[in-house]
Amino acid sequence: MHNLSEFLQKYHHWFIFLLLEVVSMVLLFQFNGYQGSVWFTSANAVSGKVYEANAAVNQFFSLAKVNEQLTQRNVFLEQRIQQLSEQLEKATGDTTIASKPIMAAIAGNRVIPARVISNSIDKQDNFITLDKGAADGIKPDMGVVGGTGIVGIVYQTSRNYSIVIPVLSSHSRISCKIQGRGYFGYLHWDGKSPRHAYVDDIPRHAHFRLYDKIVTSGYSSVFPPGILIGKIIHVYNSPDGLAYRCMVELSTDFGNLRNVCVVDDKIMRERLEVQRAAEDSIKNKKE
Repeated sequence: MHNLSEFLQKYHHWFIFLLLEVVSMVLLFQFNGYQGSVWFTSANAVSGKVYEANAAVNQFFSLAKVNEQLTQRNVFLEQRIQQLSEQLEKATGDTTIASKPIMAAIAGNRVIPARVISNSIDKQDNFITLDKGAADGIKPDMGVVGGTGIVGIVYQTSRNYSIVIPVLSSHSRISCKIQGRGYFGYLHWDGKSPRHAYVDDIPRHAHFRLYDKIVTSGYSSVFPPGILIGKIIHVYNSPDGLAYRCMVELSTDFGNLRNVCVVDDKIMRERLEVQRAAEDSIKNKKE
């Protein structure tokens, strides 16, 4: 207390000066029209800048929620377009009048929107981490898709997070086919470009063209048929010369992946459970 008293006594003239300055400013701007208008205009300009900066900050931190809402809305709209397209085809009898959107293949399935919180594209075995887990209904072996095509397969889950094995992994082998041609093979990644993968074992008698689309075949127990994977951009001969090897430009940009949807296909999961039960039964008999 004694120190405070000494401080006030030592610098009391400065406090008096500041007080008089404040009083003079108030009198100046309150009783002089021109000075008052200048102060009012300047104060409004400063407060406007402050409010603008505050709004920009709030908008930035709300982008994640906006992206999630947009993903859910896009999936809903794409499913709705598919339903309307089917009704239009039935009414007109013309199956070419409207093309299926990318996400139409998951119409009728429950989709769980999720956000990518960790991702890599420069390793031999990449992983993706999602901000949704078992508490949200996600289980291992569920398919994961983005707004432009396939992403990967759920590998492990905790209560609030999921690990996905993407197409960009040496452990990824996804059954696929050439859209409209019927020829199928398995998609795999060679560990190099994150924009390209390969489909092997396309038979030599197969008829297809460059830029034909590659989609999921539906033969696996994970993805329904027709989900876009990419397009053929180059064709090679297999090492034994008995088949073709196709380079595929992936439709999903894994370097810019933010929002995805996990596909809860109950029919596919039931099929997977039956297959696993059969495999375990055969294994037990052999033992």
